[in-house]
Amino acid sequence: MIRHILLIQFKADAPLSQIDAVKDAFIAFPETVDGVEAVEWGENDSPEGKNRGYTHCVLMTFRDEASRQTYLPHPKHDALKSIFRPVLEEIIVLDYTVR
Repeated sequence: MIRHILLIQFKADAPLSQIDAVKDAFIAFPETVDGVEAVEWGENDSPEGKNRGYTHCVLMTFRDEASRQTYLPHPKHDALKSIFRPVLEEIIVLDYTVR
């Protein structure tokens, strides 16, 4: 199992409707891309003030390495990028294998 973590900073002028479209696209992956086991979406609500401008997080779970490799060039991932990139300011991506 592989976890795929995205820390997201949206552009200051990103409309909520476009952010919601990005969220909906992520949330749909388990039903539309084989091997995507789960997706969680969250907005920062930490009281510590250490988010450095990153406001949203996505946690995806892939069944295995083959599933991650299927997802990366998948047409649904490309469709997500087309609506995500115009509203994205910065992103951190971190993957790890669950042991």
